[in-house]
Amino acid sequence: MKGIVLAGGTGSRLYPLTKATSKQLLAVYDKPMVYYPLSVLMLAGIREILVISTPESIPSLRALLGDGSDLGLDISYAEQDQPRGIAEALLIGADHIDGNPSALILGDNIFHGAGFSRILRAARERLDGCTLFGYPVSDPERYGIGETDERGALVSIEEKPLRPRSDNAITGLYLYDSDVVEVARGIEPSARGELEITDVNKAYLKEGRAQLCRLGRGFTWLDAGTHDSLLAASQYVQVIEKRQSVRVACLEEIALRMGYIDAERCRRSGEAMKSSEYGKYLVQLSETLG
Repeated sequence: MKGIVLAGGTGSRLYPLTKATSKQLLAVYDKPMVYYPLSVLMLAGIREILVISTPESIPSLRALLGDGSDLGLDISYAEQDQPRGIAEALLIGADHIDGNPSALILGDNIFHGAGFSRILRAARERLDGCTLFGYPVSDPERYGIGETDERGALVSIEEKPLRPRSDNAITGLYLYDSDVVEVARGIEPSARGELEITDVNKAYLKEGRAQLCRLGRGFTWLDAGTHDSLLAASQYVQVIEKRQSVRVACLEEIALRMGYIDAERCRRSGEAMKSSEYGKYLVQLSETLG
């Protein structure tokens, strides 16, 4: 399975923070925002990842992440010069996908919960069409909503419904089979001139090949696209890390625990950041797991 992180857009809802930098480079407590979606793909067992961003932001993202080799990954980059919709990422990434199943995640989405890797891997194994991830919200009229029947099967998808029939918000994480590029090529731009990911998902639903995996109690999903949600995400990560003495979305730790890198490489990464608590954590981790 190939991975795509869509880290584009202007980040205008976060102005003036993002007037001179990419939203995905902003801090969510102790690490850049882009670490969080990358960690999800890694937990799903995905190692070939395409980062899509604006031409202005790619040099900074490349300086941060490199080619991924320090994490045992293969990271490449592609441009989206204008925000023409989430589904356009599937077309930009067509060569990267290259007829394989794929996972697309938005660059400002943060997921956290026990056993998430197990859930992601199970979703990969049973993938037949597309799998969406739902999260219960108190204000469903603000989101794309997935309605399920009494058996839990997905029966409808509505974008910001006035009268929601469910509280299952569809998050910014999507798993697709090898047909997704052709499906994306078959949709038309919406009234706002964008290729809507909802239309891709509806095409799968029409064929009876869309499933909704509900992330319920014990999971957290945050969209760090506004000042308030960015602050809330940082506070959430801070509480988890301080109380539990763990790191959320620590890419080097995930890579080490999943066997992508060895303890020595983890230690070297920590030594390069040894003045920070993050770097000290990596050095200690390498000694514990080495």
